[in-house]
Amino acid sequence: MDDESYPRTLYVGNLSRDVTEILILQLFTQIGPCKSCKMITEHTSNDPYCFVEFYERRDAAAALAAMNGRKILGKEVKVNWATTPSSQKKDTSNHYHVFVGDLNPEITTDDVRAAFSPFGAISDTRVVKDITTGKSKGYGFVSFYNKLDAENAISHMAGQWLGGRQIRTNWATRKPPAPKSAQDNGSKQLRFDDVVNQSSPQNCTVYCGGIQLGLTEHLIRQTFSPFGQIMEVRVFPEKGYSFIRQSQSTAWMGGYASAPTPPDAVVSNVGNFNMAGYQMQ
Repeated sequence: MDDESYPRTLYVGNLSRDVTEILILQLFTQIGPCKSCKMITEHTSNDPYCFVEFYERRDAAAALAAMNGRKILGKEVKVNWATTPSSQKKDTSNHYHVFVGDLNPEITTDDVRAAFSPFGAISDTRVVKDITTGKSKGYGFVSFYNKLDAENAISHMAGQWLGGRQIRTNWATRKPPAPKSAQDNGSKQLRFDDVVNQSSPQNCTVYCGGIQLGLTEHLIRQTFSPFGQIMEVRVFPEKGYSFIRQSQSTAWMGGYASAPTPPDAVVSNVGNFNMAGYQMQ
């Protein structure tokens, strides 16, 4: 458990300018033997901070839980695991990932890490944010080196209060990669036979898109009526697409290649049509 790959160094921030390395060591060695303390005092308005390295990871975890939020010389200090630069981040794909949901929008990545650190060594923590607004989406992820640590975190943190809200925990599941056909759809136009083979024989509805101007129900009915009886048409002119449901899928789809040429208003867009099985609600 105390392998060299596990973190043992804590970040201690929001310090008073009167705090010294000796004082920090005196306080933190009460929890466990410290290997070193490095104070960073910038010549700016920013508060000083330091890094405290322990010999044992379990002592560092205990110090994080005990000292985060405690007051030192009148200031409430912030304690967290020290992080490495992003360029040096380890591959966590084989680690054990915990999903954390129902987060208060004010909860930060540091808050989540501090809450889960007592359960074991954390390799990564992230609160997911909206790209546009920069605000939290209300969920995040915590990655553990050890599976048992992750299981304990899921079990004990489920329903716990964090930032005034009860959080949800579970195993995080990765999104499966997009099907190859979907990845290639933007650069490779589907062949008619491919579309037919992918569609259910019972499906009688197709999507027709890529129409920039002049899209009306009348135009769609005029264009698709040669292929069979039309049961229903749903048109979305502002988005340039429509759905057409016909009475018998195989009757009109099978004859598409030899069917009469659509009216000129649609011919210019035929190359951009995306046809795929779609179940009408």
